Amino acid sequence: MRRKKILRETMETDISLALEVDGTGAYETDTGCGFLDHMLQLFARHGRFDLAVECKGDTQVDFHHTTEDIGIVLGTAFKEALGDKKGIRRYGSMILPMDEALILCAVDISGRASVSFDVDIPSQKVGDFDTELVKEFIYAMAREMGLTVHIRMLSGENTHHIIEAVFKALGRALREACSIEEEYADEIPSTKGVL
Repeated sequence: MRRKKILRETMETDISLALEVDGTGAYETDTGCGFLDHMLQLFARHGRFDLAVECKGDTQVDFHHTTEDIGIVLGTAFKEALGDKKGIRRYGSMILPMDEALILCAVDISGRASVSFDVDIPSQKVGDFDTELVKEFIYAMAREMGLTVHIRMLSGENTHHIIEAVFKALGRALREACSIEEEYADEIPSTKGVL
């Protein structure tokens, strides 16, 4: 099984995260931010990843450190759980509708961190969550995982729907990219021989 548990403590956050790549979509989240919990639950369920996250952060300031640091830990967990990446499909994509919102997400587990985030989020907040933190989460996760990710908003008006579609699409695209191609299970999907 491809799984990893990480504990990370800084002066801003104390995080415990457990990830099982080949999961069922089970989740337990306690981040101190209801909206972030909801997004992580959607990511896990639609990616079929088992994910347990507990974070005690400096939420009296805002949710910036909590959101970014969970992205860091999640990206690290994926990188370590995937190991040498033998047999993975490497690429994954999804065009996901959420009511009026339509999000395209394409990923490459390349070992190189690159993010193209073209999402026009209309509101600055959903509840007490700053919506600019969605991009911070994606960047932190991609940087630590060595992930190339492109996210494009093709349509959308409702902030909640747009962000929900981003997390669902990311989960589904990553699930595809992490899946094993059985006939190539002993091969690294790169002409370099390493990812």
